[in-house]
Amino acid sequence: QVQLVESGGGLVQPGGSLTLSCAASGISFKIYHMGWYRQAPGKQRELVAQITSRYSTTYLDSVKGRFTISRDNAKETVYLQMNSLKPEDTAVYSCNANWTGSSEYVFWGRGTQVTVSS
Repeated sequence: QVQLVESGGGLVQPGGSLTLSCAASGISFKIYHMGWYRQAPGKQRELVAQITSRYSTTYLDSVKGRFTISRDNAKETVYLQMNSLKPEDTAVYSCNANWTGSSEYVFWGRGTQVTVSS
């Protein structure tokens, strides 16, 4: 059974920092591309950051220079370090794992709430 379990969300003041974690199980983690998505109320879900199986990273323009995605294959965990947080970063952040072989395999976590407010 595949599980992606996020943790680390919470309430933080503008300018603060949070680190999200996503622990995976039930997949061959090292071959999967891992991503963090977010969805704010009334808005579409958007890809915040992705790290490939070869450690290549991409970021949403609005978070470049503030967020860092990383992965630890030994721990089967992906992280999102978020610095200089802004109120507009408030959203539910979800972890995604995807791999395409003969078929496409996509898995999602349930998400963790991040609220940036004074």
